[in-house]
Amino acid sequence: MTPNENPGAKKPVPPTPMTKPPVPPAVKPATAPPAAPRMGVAGVPAKPLPPGPAPAKPNAPTAAPKPGVPTTNKVVPAAPGPKPVAPTPKPTVPGATPTKPAAPGAPAAQAPGKPAAPGAKPPAPAPAGKAPPQAPAKAAAKPPANKPAISSEKVKPNAVRAATSSKSTGRRIGQVLIDLGFIDEDQLWEVLEDAKSTGQLTGQAAMNRGLITENQLMQALAEQFSLKLLTPEDLKPSSEALTLVPETMSSVYKVLPLSYVDGTLTVVLDDPNKLPSLDDLRNFLGIKEVIATLAPKQAVDEVLAKCYLGKEESIMDLISSLNEDDEMRGPVGRETSIDLSSLIEMQDAAPVRKLINMVMLLAIKDKASDIHFEPFEEEYKLRMRCDGVMYEMVPPPRHLAMAISTRIKVMANLDIAERRLPQDGRIELNVGGNQVDMRVSVLPTMFGESVVIRVLDKGNVGLDLNRVGMVTSTLDLFRTAIKKPNGIFLVTGPTGSGKTTTLYSALNELNDISEKIITCEDPVEYDIDGIIQVPINSEIGVTFANVLRAILRQDPDKILVGEIRDLETAQIAVQAALTGHMVFSTLHTNDAPSTITRLRDMGLEPFLITATLEGILAQRLVRKICEDCRTEFEPSQEMVMELNVTPKEVAGKKFYYGKGCDRCNNTGYKGRMGLFELIIMNDDLRDMVSAGASTDQLRQACRKFGMVTLREAGLNAIFDGKSTIDEVVRETVTEDD
Repeated sequence: MTPNENPGAKKPVPPTPMTKPPVPPAVKPATAPPAAPRMGVAGVPAKPLPPGPAPAKPNAPTAAPKPGVPTTNKVVPAAPGPKPVAPTPKPTVPGATPTKPAAPGAPAAQAPGKPAAPGAKPPAPAPAGKAPPQAPAKAAAKPPANKPAISSEKVKPNAVRAATSSKSTGRRIGQVLIDLGFIDEDQLWEVLEDAKSTGQLTGQAAMNRGLITENQLMQALAEQFSLKLLTPEDLKPSSEALTLVPETMSSVYKVLPLSYVDGTLTVVLDDPNKLPSLDDLRNFLGIKEVIATLAPKQAVDEVLAKCYLGKEESIMDLISSLNEDDEMRGPVGRETSIDLSSLIEMQDAAPVRKLINMVMLLAIKDKASDIHFEPFEEEYKLRMRCDGVMYEMVPPPRHLAMAISTRIKVMANLDIAERRLPQDGRIELNVGGNQVDMRVSVLPTMFGESVVIRVLDKGNVGLDLNRVGMVTSTLDLFRTAIKKPNGIFLVTGPTGSGKTTTLYSALNELNDISEKIITCEDPVEYDIDGIIQVPINSEIGVTFANVLRAILRQDPDKILVGEIRDLETAQIAVQAALTGHMVFSTLHTNDAPSTITRLRDMGLEPFLITATLEGILAQRLVRKICEDCRTEFEPSQEMVMELNVTPKEVAGKKFYYGKGCDRCNNTGYKGRMGLFELIIMNDDLRDMVSAGASTDQLRQACRKFGMVTLREAGLNAIFDGKSTIDEVVRETVTEDD
């Protein structure tokens, strides 16, 4: 075989015309006529050429060919050569060559129909010794033209943009503190131990140990997330930014609008964990981009308090201005036809956007659970459910009904043209670093679409059994029951009584790397890492019973069934408990003892109930008295009789109620607490179930074994000054009732 030679190279290399396009400095021979030469096998000129000025190779023939030119018409054996030729001093070119093989004067093997193309780059290579120096220089001049285009795309900064703002530089805060010279590695290990034992963030733990200052921590966070760190002197918001971002949005998202130029809003954060909320701001405000900067929390709070002073816009002001806007007029009464283009234009109008944004943010701020938009023939009602009670808000203009429902459907990715069928969707927000899940339900009515938004602020719901509100004795028994290796534990109560939160708190405590936990729910309300969660979809046959059968083949240790609705699901849950699994589920009953009767009414055999049931927890939610306006009072005799207790039993007890203040919106209540009734099964209760005991007999036996009823738990809440007589009477019943 005759190897090819490269006149520009200084040592022999195997020929590879197809793997290194930018290598050949000159393919057109100096003595060859400009006409198209005779082609070889790979599309390269086949005419032998003078050897040129390259140093002689020990195994080269006396008439050495130019690169890529075989001495005869035989197939060049180096086509699949073992290694690419690298005569040029640029080692980075091979990375770009495979993507565009014909870019810098590729050999004719890449383009068989253009034999003169490779020689076009060096215009006239001379054989006297000038071509070799020029050829590498020109061959190397082409790759750098491609390289900057590739590298600039890789290093394009995007850490502070709204679409990619949640990503850091990849370094952990501890490593950043070391790189900046604030702490050393030994100190970092001590900080990590403190953070792990106390549950604090690493930076906060370092501050508590006195290793760094707040300013140094802010510098490290800015470095980690590629954010610009501002000083308190830099916090000078522009009037355009303050006008664009209302006070409600700024306080809920905890951001300071700094400037607004050419569709780009610059905001100041006091915590990089709030970066995901930039996407919500961009969508709410309908702008192109939101850029984040960082500043100390105290400085941000001080500027926020000053810049919005006297500029708060209430929902009443906004609705009154909408009533006066004739351009927003829409159809009133029964909806017969729709102009889709005008509807899209109306829902995207600034007043409608502003109204929806304000309503949603007020609901999150007031910790409402539901928002109701209700169309009637002559009016359009807006109501919110706070702490389990509905409150009516200032009604929006009736002519905005279609625009409001359309705007909500756009946000929930629903079909705005479909107004005859019910639709369900979801809006996901990130408010102040907390995930807020809004489930949207649209129902067609006689006078338009009724829209209900279920608000689930996951930041307000701590999935911790210590925060559920059980008294210590009940909590200890509950923890013992849920940690059993097998059996069934049921939580009962009406819709909205907190059953799911209690069960999720239990699963969160049981969530360990050594346990396999699977849930099936309708729908999945909380997303917990480490737990397999399956949503129910009965329309396609994904029912509780079918999913439960499949779960048993997944080798679980703990199983959560959203609800036992029928005998089939109950039987499969029993079989799962009998085969060594712990099953958690819910039922709709009035109290804990009646749960056993409900299972028997479903058709479940008493011996299966006694063999698997380990415990039952009934619960209710009552409103708590606002701590800011709690006032002691003396109840009347009628109020005491409503509790079904005698005056002697309440002698010396104190009663409280809420007078009403700004903090509780003059309702006297702020937040809710749970009332719990727990049954732990024992041998005596199992014998009674097998014997077919009634609900009253089971209740009396449970009280004898130490069960605290819902009414008794409510009385304890009243005497502790946590709730009122009205709340306990409304949510609980006595044995006589």
